[in-house]
Amino acid sequence: MAEIGALERPDGPDTGAGRVVVLGATGFVGRQVGAALERAGHEVLAVARHPRKMPAFWRFRPMDLVADGPRALTELIDEERPVAVVNAAGEVWSPTADGMRRNNRLLVDRLLSALAVAEPRPRLVQLGSVHEYAPQPHGVWLTESSPEEPTTDYGRTKLQGSHAVLRAVEKGTVDAVVLRLSNVIGAGTPRSSLLGQVAAQLLDDAADGRPAQVRVSPLRSIRDFVDAQDVSRAVVAALRVPGAGGHVLNIASGASQHVREMVDLLITLSGRPARLVERLVVGPRPLTDTDWMAVDVSAARTVLGWEPRRTPRDMVEDLWRAAAEHHGGSAVGQRRP
Repeated sequence: MAEIGALERPDGPDTGAGRVVVLGATGFVGRQVGAALERAGHEVLAVARHPRKMPAFWRFRPMDLVADGPRALTELIDEERPVAVVNAAGEVWSPTADGMRRNNRLLVDRLLSALAVAEPRPRLVQLGSVHEYAPQPHGVWLTESSPEEPTTDYGRTKLQGSHAVLRAVEKGTVDAVVLRLSNVIGAGTPRSSLLGQVAAQLLDDAADGRPAQVRVSPLRSIRDFVDAQDVSRAVVAALRVPGAGGHVLNIASGASQHVREMVDLLITLSGRPARLVERLVVGPRPLTDTDWMAVDVSAARTVLGWEPRRTPRDMVEDLWRAAAEHHGGSAVGQRRP
């Protein structure tokens, strides 16, 4: 999957916090998490099917956890003796349900099989999704006790993975925390996401000097957008707080934001002249479509001592700056509202 922008190298870390294996470390969230772990003094061992672009100071181990089976990961854990494993692998944009099942459920089964026989046993931080819950009526906030009735293949397969982790915790075969993330935004936001598409169109149409034609689906939804750096801080807390084991915690901004406001903010920060065009959708709306999302994060505050710090402007600025640099341009001189 193409990405919008790259991740900067973090400032010099403290040392001695232990080694952490990050599965899916070359993806958008995985790279952000790895950078936060590095800043917190952890040694990062990145595991993914393909190296792609990643910081030169991370160690990398190529592995397809589903194809290679749990034994390969068991041997890696026995050899490396990490203090934690972060599962940032998974599938969001697969066009098939089979792809979702493979990467969101079967991969977790392989991971749990490996951890069950690992010695010593590292803590697992499983990255889930707020889309594991049922869509809520307007004005109703998602909490950890909200009904778990997802309406998409993505939500269903992520929920299956989370349930597998929690069953393993109950059996005593794994020490794990499940973090359910809302819509993550920041440097490296995937090009296939809404804001990634907008950034790409702003950059691709800038060459001829004419206003960009930014074409999007109807902007009618309200979502919770969380900064990737806030997510990464939550992951670091989850692997360090002893009492977090066995918890499911929502990680979000704790605020709702209209997607049109986010798109308008990105266009404004880009400083590029643009015309926003909402594509006409013919036919009935999908049954899975929901216009409202707001996420309560009080449990994460209580258990992890974590809270979101960054604003929508922060996350969109990071997205645009990285996207412009990746494209070969510059975000310097961007227009301020």
